Amino acid sequence: MQNLLNLLEDNPIIGGIKDDKGLEEVLNSECNVVFILYGNLLTISDIVNKVKNSGKSAFVHVDLLEGTSHKNIVIDYIKEKTRADGIISTKAHMIHAARERDLFTVHRFFLVDSMSFYSLEKQISQSRPDCIEIMPGCMPKVLGWVVELIDVPIIAGGLVCAKDDVMNALKAGATAISTTNTGVWKM
Repeated sequence: MQNLLNLLEDNPIIGGIKDDKGLEEVLNSECNVVFILYGNLLTISDIVNKVKNSGKSAFVHVDLLEGTSHKNIVIDYIKEKTRADGIISTKAHMIHAARERDLFTVHRFFLVDSMSFYSLEKQISQSRPDCIEIMPGCMPKVLGWVVELIDVPIIAGGLVCAKDDVMNALKAGATAISTTNTGVWKM
């Protein structure tokens, strides 16, 4: 985990990619870490290899991987058939399974109301992720609450589309920003 946190210190912008065009753009970007938000069982290994061959860390969002289920076998597949550094998931059991297999984990949360905020601690205690991703990431006040509540590095993601969004999230305590907005990658 320390290696990833060092990479994020060098550049706290994580490139999120949702198609082949985004893949080509992120390979030529300054982003050290890539969140792969697309693909299927036939393509994911090639996508991860392209990211890894460009010297970047690759994280597969297993919930978005076509042709899979929400069962632990998906984690085994990622571990054995790809060179991914880690996974992203909204599901605590998937995060837990990935940690057992020595993959780096990012537990993604959508904070849409007070109930989702107050369930964070319980879910994090179950999944024990390396990092959490809070969406939407353009809510510095809420990010500050999360920083006070938990002791896990926080990634702000979703709807981060301007420099002030990035700066406000980092000031609120986020360790990094994830975005598919290629303009933010160049900041």
